Amino acid sequence: MNCKPNESIKCTVTECKNHCKSKDYCSLDSITVGTHEPNPTMNECTDCKSFELS
Repeated sequence: MNCKPNESIKCTVTECKNHCKSKDYCSLDSITVGTHEPNPTMNECTDCKSFELS
């Protein structure tokens, strides 16, 4: 895959299909961030909803 890093979206999740393997950036133009908690209070409560397993 020819990955074009979006330097506005840093990412270290190398298991994601959209991760640029040579750099810690996402290749998408934008991402969706969501939560799995009814009342999120910590970073761990948020999720990248644009994640796709490679």
